[in-house]
Amino acid sequence: MVVASPAPIQTEKIRDIELPIIDLLAERSQVSKLLVKACEEFGFFKVINHGIPDDTITKIEEESFEFFAKPASEKQQAGPADPYGYGSKNIGFNGDIGQVEYLLLRTNPLSISHKSKCISNHPNKFSFAVIGYIEEVRKLACQILDLIAEGLWVPDTPVFSRLISDIDSDSLLRLNHYPPFNPKNNGDRSATSFYHQIGFGEHTDPQILTILRSNGVQGLQISLEEGVWVPVSPYPTTAFCVNVGDLLQAMTNGRFLSVRHRAIVNSHKSRLSIAYFGAPSLCSTISCLPKLVTIQKPPLYRSFTWAEFKRATYSRQLGESRLNLFSTIDDSENGE
Repeated sequence: MVVASPAPIQTEKIRDIELPIIDLLAERSQVSKLLVKACEEFGFFKVINHGIPDDTITKIEEESFEFFAKPASEKQQAGPADPYGYGSKNIGFNGDIGQVEYLLLRTNPLSISHKSKCISNHPNKFSFAVIGYIEEVRKLACQILDLIAEGLWVPDTPVFSRLISDIDSDSLLRLNHYPPFNPKNNGDRSATSFYHQIGFGEHTDPQILTILRSNGVQGLQISLEEGVWVPVSPYPTTAFCVNVGDLLQAMTNGRFLSVRHRAIVNSHKSRLSIAYFGAPSLCSTISCLPKLVTIQKPPLYRSFTWAEFKRATYSRQLGESRLNLFSTIDDSENGE
């Protein structure tokens, strides 16, 4: 299901989910085991002692808030998103709508420097902050992926990380801003009603791994069970939230979970989230790792290039499955 309109939704009150919090400075083999377990059970986890300097985070958050505080007419000079650039409400090209405005950027430094000229009054300052942040989160993503490979006992440890460290990597950075939402101003006056507004509709991330930073305002929800949405606490605020993408699920032959998630606008405070999507080059071939394929568990997905998968991603709405298009299982077996 995809929410393709900004209509409010009702949800029952569910306690915040306690995602695993993994200390990256702990003993390496133990960290590897915990990362693999989190990817298998939740598809989401948080990391602390990640090594990203506070100053690097502060700079990009300040630049982001400065941009989103501009008048709409000035922000629109950085758009429309094609898909890169500034977008508001409309997410992609397939009718998905949310209470969000965003900047979607390539992670290529030359592209960022060029785009900064229509984003900021001080383009060098903006591009310096963004490029510096991307360098740090890419290193963190590579560190996590290498630890995961070790935990899976994969002989070729950089098998995941080299895909996003490739000079032609198709990785992205997305700055999302969710303005405050007051339910009383929208016709709901029930003190007991859990009334929320869709900020970003349900979806999985198509890339390999996502590194998410937010400003401590709650909004992220995940669905480990069909139809059940669980809020994720934004604390500790020093942590980064990490989640498995579709490509990593495919490469691990379904052992890791690319979990549906969404963003809800339910606060009187603006929420800012900064998402780094680690992706391979367009020509990279994605296939199940041989070590994770057995007679008992044959490949769940056929090999495909990131370009193929990306085309499938852009042709579908947010909530529509993409991996099943590359399944080795005949759809007729599932009655489809």
